[in-house]
Amino acid sequence: MKQILAPSILSADFKKLGEQMGLCEKSGAEYLHFDVMDGMFVQNISFGIPVLESIKGSTGMVLDVHLMIEEPIRYVESFAKAGADILTVHYEACKDVQAVIDKIHACGIKAGLTIKPGTPVDVLKPFLNQAEMFLIMSVEPGQGGQGFIPESFDKIRTLREMLNEKGITADIEVDGGIKSDNVGEVAKAGANVMVAGSAIFRGDIGANVSEFMRILKEYE
Repeated sequence: MKQILAPSILSADFKKLGEQMGLCEKSGAEYLHFDVMDGMFVQNISFGIPVLESIKGSTGMVLDVHLMIEEPIRYVESFAKAGADILTVHYEACKDVQAVIDKIHACGIKAGLTIKPGTPVDVLKPFLNQAEMFLIMSVEPGQGGQGFIPESFDKIRTLREMLNEKGITADIEVDGGIKSDNVGEVAKAGANVMVAGSAIFRGDIGANVSEFMRILKEYE
């Protein structure tokens, strides 16, 4: 499958956000990961609709929006109108997962479904043919800079096997602790959309993105 890098602007310098986004795109990143936190589902608060609206017209990258919020169905339409191309919601945050997925699709955008590290991957089984992307959180959601949880590899492998058994070619995204020294192993396990924050935005952004892409090309 095509390997895609999704730099997370949670780690960007917002004084230079436009410039840094441009460097990511120029160097080969196709997605831009946008983490929304509400201070309830996760402890921290990040950013929301006004920032997304301002980004939409300034990049050609796919806007990959990850809602870490309670009952995300309340905001699906707003984020779709603001420019989300993919809207990913947490299994644990939805009273009715299918209703949220249906609403995302009704807005004309792709749906993603994600689980926290402590949630078994089997809960995704009823939705395998319902979403275009499944996100495995390889850290606890809500804060950047955490280390990759090794048990995530088994979840990635299991999920890819589940999808393959049904002939489904959905994307598997992984978010948390991904760096150039482990991204190849994550891809080998079966993931094809990689979220990276500090590993991209600390240091030379263009060089960091290029190095990630060099490694990922080996797994296409």
